[in-house]
Order: sequence, then C-alpha cells, then structure tokens
Amino acid sequence: MNAPARHAVCAEHVFDGTTLHRHAAVVIDGDRIARIVDRGDVAELPVRALPDGAWLAPGFVDIQVNGGGDVLFNEAPTAKTISTIAAAHRKFGTTSFLVTLITDVPEKTSKAIAAVQEAMPTEPSLLGLHLEGPFISPEKAGVHNRTFIRAPGAPDLETLAVWRDGVLLVTLAPERVPAGFVSQLVARGVRVALGHSMATYDEARSAVADGLTGFTHLFNAMRGLESREPGPIAVALENSACSYGLIVDGFHVAPAMLRLALRGLGNPMLVTDAMPPVGGRCSSFRLYDEEIAVADGRCVRSDGTLAGALLDMASAVGNCVRLLGLPLERALQLATVNPARFLGAEVGELRLGYRADMVAFDPRTVDVIDTWVAGRTHSIPGCR
Repeated sequence: MNAPARHAVCAEHVFDGTTLHRHAAVVIDGDRIARIVDRGDVAELPVRALPDGAWLAPGFVDIQVNGGGDVLFNEAPTAKTISTIAAAHRKFGTTSFLVTLITDVPEKTSKAIAAVQEAMPTEPSLLGLHLEGPFISPEKAGVHNRTFIRAPGAPDLETLAVWRDGVLLVTLAPERVPAGFVSQLVARGVRVALGHSMATYDEARSAVADGLTGFTHLFNAMRGLESREPGPIAVALENSACSYGLIVDGFHVAPAMLRLALRGLGNPMLVTDAMPPVGGRCSSFRLYDEEIAVADGRCVRSDGTLAGALLDMASAVGNCVRLLGLPLERALQLATVNPARFLGAEVGELRLGYRADMVAFDPRTVDVIDTWVAGRTHSIPGCR
C-alpha cells in the first residue's frame, strides 16, 4: 500500500535499535527515516497511530532464508520464488533478507545469481544472496547433498565475479578451500562465513586473518568446542570483529549453549534458516528429490536429520525472551542492528537517513501487527 511522501507512525513504545522512546512518532520522508519525535509534534503530518500497547521497531533482518510461502529457492531459483518468500516472511516482521541457496550443482548457482539480480530492482526486501556451500566439509554436511560438495576452482571465481548489486555471502569450510581463496573472495567484495566445517582453531583463525567475518548457524554442522581443540566456535566467541548466526527454535541448540554464545565478544545474530512451510501451509516439501517432513515444530529428513527450520523471525525474537530470559530490547537487537551491521546495510535501525523498514507488534507475544518496507506499509492478514 502506498503512503504519503512524508508521514508519521506513532506508538506507545518506539525502539530505534538502541533506545526505547515512549509515546513517540517516527517521521518518514519518502523511503527514509527522517526523525523520531514526541507523538504530539506531528500534528501537521498524516499520522498512523498504532493500537494501545504496541511497539514499533526496525524491521527484522534475516541473512539465512531458504524458503517460505510453500516454495524453496533450491527447487526454483527464480525472481518469482524470491517475491513469494519475501511476502511470506514479511508477515513475521522480516523486511530485509538474503535468499539462500544451499549446496547444489554449478548451474543452480548461476541461476540463483541471475534470479537475485533480476529481483533486486523490484523487491526492496531482498538484500542479496547467501550461497551456503558447496565448498563445505562432507563430514559436516547436515542435510546438504554430499554428491554436490566440491572444492572451488577458477570457474567458481569467474561465476562469483559476475555479481553486481547487493550483498553476496558465501559460507564455506576454510579447510576445504585452497590457500588464498577466502582473501580472493573478500577482495571481490564478497562476505565470507565459516559453516559446515571441521576446521581446527588455527584454521579458523587463519581464515579470519584472510577476511572471513561470519559463522553460519554457530554450533550446528561444525567442529564442537573441546578442551584441547577449541575449533571454530572459540574463534567466533573470542573475536569482536566476527558475527555469528544463532537458530533459536528450541531444537537446533540448547538454551545453555545459546546463553554462552551471547556472552562472547563476537556479534550474535538471529537467523531462521527457514524452509517452505514458514508463511505457508505445506506439511512436507521436497529437497534434492527427497521428502522432508514437517512435524512437532521441525523439518526433518527420513533419517531424522534436521533440514533447515520451521522458524520465523518474530518467533525467534519471542524465543529469546521466553527461552533465554533476554530483555525484549536485546532480543530485538539480535534481529535488527546486529545482522544489518554485519551486512553493511542501512537498515536495522530507525536512524536518520536509513531506509524506513519497520515492524509493529504486540510486545507480549511478538505477534506482528504491520510491517513497512522502504516507507510503505504492507497488508498483513489480521492487521488493524
């Protein structure tokens, strides 16, 4: 839905990413944040007043979205699929995301890149592409098809070199790529994360020295934290320059381990690792021509392996409060400021000049009331 060029949204509580403002209004000019003022100071503007008790916060930012709305990017890497996924996740407050392609054939990677480049001019929620594989460890494949796991070669650099707009994030196992490969990607403007890896502590530290700055779904599908071989987890937690994704769904990682991660020096971020049922209705879906069942809040392969997550970002924020005991403001930062800063994107904060991406929600349940992307509100079933 269109909005006036300059307008305001008022709420009892406005969280800007750092500070909680009471009885405030966010002034939007076109697609950007102009200022936050007292709600009594916007009488001259068109005003949208949120319901009593509602919070207004930056829209959620998700760097790992495989699917949603009953579609999976791996199965159909097209601009239409991206738009379906974007619409599904907006219902849960996600206003910007990286669509994710997990390990697949080289032709699929090329199609994914082309689809993202096609979609970006018309889909403002799309920030770019996350290639999770195929340069990973078969020992930590998880649900990734081992047949498609491989070491990178010169053609892969050529494929990635065609990237033009938006963020490109590549998850890899540093012990499985040639020396210098991480630094070559970084030199091309690619963000690099460690994931699905058996890297030692020293190998992970070396990758960070080469420019790696992220860790994909920390704890999951990587060498564990051990007394004599601390592995990549220790590197993530002790390095203030690194960011790491956390899947807070109650299944992927025990709450005690998540609380440990939140005490690290690094930059924790919520990710959903979402699959097609999020924002959809399917009770199963296909990945690599194999049926993935959806049951008891999980997506699982026939052998019991978790296949992504049945998680939306609003639920992840709520789980941080319910399972981890975090204040709501801290939980919101994990879904907004932190991932946005990792990507270098001007979203995730209600800050002068930043894109006007916002979410309104009930603070007791984190049920979404409405979302705004680039200053425009989007119709959500059940919104007031």
